[in-house]
Amino acid sequence: MAKKFEDMTEVDLAYQILNDAGKDNPIYYKDLILDILKKKNKSTQNEAAAISEVYTMINMDSRFQYNPEKKKWGLTEWDPPEVKKRRAAKLQMDKSEEE
Repeated sequence: MAKKFEDMTEVDLAYQILNDAGKDNPIYYKDLILDILKKKNKSTQNEAAAISEVYTMINMDSRFQYNPEKKKWGLTEWDPPEVKKRRAAKLQMDKSEEE
Protein backbone atom coordinates (compact mmCIF):
# COMPACT_ATOMS: atom_id res chain seq x y z
CA MET A 1 0.00 0.00 0.00
CA ALA A 2 1.48 3.34 -1.07
CA LYS A 3 1.99 6.07 1.47
CA LYS A 4 -0.10 9.17 1.26
CA PHE A 5 1.82 12.04 -0.31
CA GLU A 6 1.43 14.12 2.86
CA ASP A 7 3.19 11.40 4.87
CA MET A 8 6.19 11.23 2.51
CA THR A 9 9.25 13.44 2.62
CA GLU A 10 9.77 15.74 -0.33
CA VAL A 11 12.75 13.71 -1.55
CA ASP A 12 10.89 10.41 -1.25
CA LEU A 13 8.02 11.92 -3.21
CA ALA A 14 10.47 13.21 -5.85
CA TYR A 15 11.91 9.70 -6.11
CA GLN A 16 8.43 8.21 -6.57
CA ILE A 17 7.48 10.79 -9.20
CA LEU A 18 10.66 10.19 -11.21
CA ASN A 19 10.46 6.44 -10.80
CA ASP A 20 6.84 6.47 -12.02
CA ALA A 21 7.81 8.69 -14.99
CA GLY A 22 10.51 6.25 -16.04
CA LYS A 23 14.04 6.43 -17.34
CA ASP A 24 13.07 7.95 -20.68
CA ASN A 25 11.18 10.80 -19.03
CA PRO A 26 13.44 12.96 -16.86
CA ILE A 27 11.59 15.97 -15.50
CA TYR A 28 12.38 19.67 -15.75
CA TYR A 29 13.45 20.72 -12.26
CA LYS A 30 10.77 23.37 -11.70
CA ASP A 31 7.98 21.05 -12.93
CA LEU A 32 9.20 18.33 -10.54
CA ILE A 33 9.32 20.71 -7.58
CA LEU A 34 5.93 22.28 -8.30
CA ASP A 35 4.43 18.78 -8.59
CA ILE A 36 5.92 17.90 -5.19
CA LEU A 37 4.54 21.08 -3.60
CA LYS A 38 1.12 20.43 -5.12
CA LYS A 39 1.01 16.82 -3.91
CA LYS A 40 2.19 17.84 -0.44
CA ASN A 41 -0.52 20.54 -0.34
CA LYS A 42 2.12 23.14 0.49
CA SER A 43 1.20 26.75 0.01
CA THR A 44 3.06 28.46 -2.78
CA GLN A 45 2.61 31.98 -1.39
CA ASN A 46 6.38 32.17 -1.12
CA GLU A 47 7.02 29.99 -4.14
CA ALA A 48 10.67 30.96 -4.57
CA ALA A 49 11.56 29.91 -1.02
CA ALA A 50 9.62 26.64 -1.32
CA ILE A 51 11.27 25.81 -4.65
CA SER A 52 14.70 26.60 -3.22
CA GLU A 53 14.13 24.41 -0.17
CA VAL A 54 12.96 21.37 -2.15
CA TYR A 55 15.65 21.87 -4.81
CA THR A 56 18.33 21.86 -2.09
CA MET A 57 16.97 18.66 -0.53
CA ILE A 58 16.91 16.87 -3.90
CA ASN A 59 20.34 18.19 -4.84
CA MET A 60 21.85 16.77 -1.65
CA ASP A 61 20.31 13.30 -2.09
CA SER A 62 22.51 10.88 -4.03
CA ARG A 63 19.50 9.08 -5.52
CA PHE A 64 19.00 12.00 -7.91
CA GLN A 65 20.99 13.14 -10.88
CA TYR A 66 20.73 16.50 -12.61
CA ASN A 67 21.44 16.83 -16.30
CA PRO A 68 22.50 20.47 -16.78
CA GLU A 69 22.31 20.23 -20.57
CA LYS A 70 18.62 19.36 -20.45
CA LYS A 71 17.92 21.08 -17.12
CA LYS A 72 16.12 17.95 -15.99
CA TRP A 73 16.29 15.60 -13.02
CA GLY A 74 16.43 11.84 -13.21
CA LEU A 75 17.45 8.99 -10.96
CA THR A 76 21.09 8.04 -10.49
CA GLU A 77 20.19 4.39 -11.01
CA TRP A 78 19.11 5.12 -14.59
CA ASP A 79 22.63 5.60 -15.94
CA PRO A 80 25.48 3.10 -15.91
CA PRO A 81 28.73 4.29 -14.27
CA GLU A 82 30.48 5.02 -17.58
CA VAL A 83 27.75 7.51 -18.57
CA LYS A 84 28.12 9.25 -15.21
CA LYS A 85 31.90 9.46 -15.66
CA ARG A 86 31.57 10.96 -19.15
CA ARG A 87 29.04 13.52 -17.90
CA ALA A 88 31.28 14.48 -14.95
CA ALA A 89 34.31 14.80 -17.24
CA LYS A 90 32.36 17.01 -19.65
CA LEU A 91 31.20 19.25 -16.79
CA GLN A 92 34.76 19.54 -15.52
CA MET A 93 36.01 20.44 -19.00
CA ASP A 94 33.25 23.04 -19.42
CA LYS A 95 34.18 24.61 -16.08
CA SER A 96 37.87 24.80 -16.97
CA GLU A 97 37.04 26.45 -20.30
CA GLU A 98 35.01 29.14 -18.48
CA GLU A 99 38.00 30.10 -16.30
